[in-house]
Amino acid sequence: MEKLISSWYKDQSLPESYIFPPDKRPGKFLVARCNTIPVVDLGDYNRTDLVQQIFKASQEFGVFQVVNHGVPEKVISDTRSVFKEFFEMPAEDKASLLHSEDPKGCKLITSSSHHDREKIHLWRDNLRHPCHPLEECIKFWPEKPTAYREVVSAYSIEAKKLGSRILELLCEGLGIDSGYFEDKLSEDLQLSVNYYPPCPNPSLTLGIPTHYDPNILTVLHQGDVCGLQILKDGEWIGVEPLPNAFVINIGYQLQVISNKKVKSAEHRAVTNSSDARTSVVVFIYPSGDSIIEPAKALVTATDPPPCRAFQFKEFMVNFYSMGGKADLALQLFKQEA
Repeated sequence: MEKLISSWYKDQSLPESYIFPPDKRPGKFLVARCNTIPVVDLGDYNRTDLVQQIFKASQEFGVFQVVNHGVPEKVISDTRSVFKEFFEMPAEDKASLLHSEDPKGCKLITSSSHHDREKIHLWRDNLRHPCHPLEECIKFWPEKPTAYREVVSAYSIEAKKLGSRILELLCEGLGIDSGYFEDKLSEDLQLSVNYYPPCPNPSLTLGIPTHYDPNILTVLHQGDVCGLQILKDGEWIGVEPLPNAFVINIGYQLQVISNKKVKSAEHRAVTNSSDARTSVVVFIYPSGDSIIEPAKALVTATDPPPCRAFQFKEFMVNFYSMGGKADLALQLFKQEA
């Protein structure tokens, strides 16, 4: 396992192992921050308007930001502070996490979990661990910083609550039963914190390559540094950081369940040469044995299902074997339909 990027990035130019092929590089052109990506005010008390705004954003973009979401500012600022402290800790305080293979535990990686066999590395360090069931998972979380467990548990509860609220509003927008996404379809919760140090040459590398999130819904806090980009109509557009806003990504399983009434957005993370960036991501997943299929109310003779029903764990096996390509993972179920 290589050392974390954060421990050596100041010492040298961009290593060759981080340089992407020309057609995958972000390039030197500046991607504009996009103020057309919808911003939904969850403090809007007109529920019909709220449902319509979220549904339209999920149809057209597959991503939107939410403000006045009810997550206390202190919970957000404490969480960001504890992750800043974590990544700034001495290497010896993080060493045990670098080699953790415990699926219940916490894992600290550089680039990806396939670092030792991948051809090109990503410009990021990443901390990840499960958050469900919380009372079990928390025992395996980092003990340093000392506030970590208390702060991150409070954050994970708030993120799950926010995600559940948005899923319920999407039920209304789709015209499916209230509570459709409760229980197994949104049971699992995973935290992923990406730390992108300043990069010697941001035009040649990526923090995260182009992908769809394979889950149900993603709740992301990106801080105040640009880096998240989505692909819309063949063009990359930047998601502008807004104070205390959350970015909501429609997951690929939600696209399937909605029978493509809403879409998952392809996105990536780019780097910059001056500012470190930390994104705090909570992924809401179905349980492994959940059955994924379009909601019956959304299937008609003229709008048939895109594939056979499948267990979520089947999808994830395909997803990883296809190199994280969600479309290819689904294709295998289409062939069996």
